[in-house]
Amino acid sequence: MTASLPAIAFAGIGLMGLPMTRRLLAAGYPLSIWNRSPDKCLALLEQGAQRVLTPAELCAEAGIVMLCLANTEVVREVVFGPGGIVEGGKPGQLLVDFSSLEPAATREMAAELERRTGMRWVDAPVSGGTPGAEAGTLAIMAGGREEDVERARPILAHLGQRLTRMGEVGAGQVTKVCNQMIVACNALVIAEVVALAEQAGVDARLIAPALAGGFADSKPLQILAPQMAASQFEPIKWHVRTLLKDLDTAAKLSREIGSATPISGLAAQLMRLHGSQGNLERDPATLVELYREVER
Repeated sequence: MTASLPAIAFAGIGLMGLPMTRRLLAAGYPLSIWNRSPDKCLALLEQGAQRVLTPAELCAEAGIVMLCLANTEVVREVVFGPGGIVEGGKPGQLLVDFSSLEPAATREMAAELERRTGMRWVDAPVSGGTPGAEAGTLAIMAGGREEDVERARPILAHLGQRLTRMGEVGAGQVTKVCNQMIVACNALVIAEVVALAEQAGVDARLIAPALAGGFADSKPLQILAPQMAASQFEPIKWHVRTLLKDLDTAAKLSREIGSATPISGLAAQLMRLHGSQGNLERDPATLVELYREVER
């Protein structure tokens, strides 16, 4: 079975990249991997992945190279920096980027990569967190040529329950910004709700089951409210810094196109305040600490 599947490559073995690559290996794909911290690759090597020394080497055998990296700057370095993908990319190859980036930067990088190598770009940010990555139930929102998205679809079917082409390159990133605006604002108001219930003498552990199925229900409510009520902040499934980065991207995009995003702007200020208190690398469930009364 393995011989009949195309070789693929993956850069970025983090909270999301690790379970995603495990699913690709379990599906039988020949997989080469690269990560800035090589030790994070060890578990995948035991499952049959091949590690390369530079991002450029990911292009040696793979027709599709996937990225799942922290931010725009990191993606730019991995693609265009020394030993980057631009040094190994060839016409006919496809870059699929799961990272959450600035839409304008995505369009610029895609154009430069195709001009310099002939390699095309699909931005395919995901939603669903580490549980979705582990279960293969991510929602994937893609930007790129229709034929490129369709080429990647059979592989992405192992990672997500839904892949939607939103338009040309950059459209996936715009959609992810919209997703993160909803998620971040939702997380902040859930934190307010849990703290309010606690201070009013209500058992906040009952909020999520009490509201299940109603208009206020959501996946963030069912995931975050119980964790907040129980002060269960580990294991970390995602980071405050990620939500802050995405809210800042939303604010920048809104300025660029002249759209008003006042609620997301306030959410960014609150998220930045929480992050400045040493919480950038902590789980967003810790947002409840913004609203709890300080014990005296």
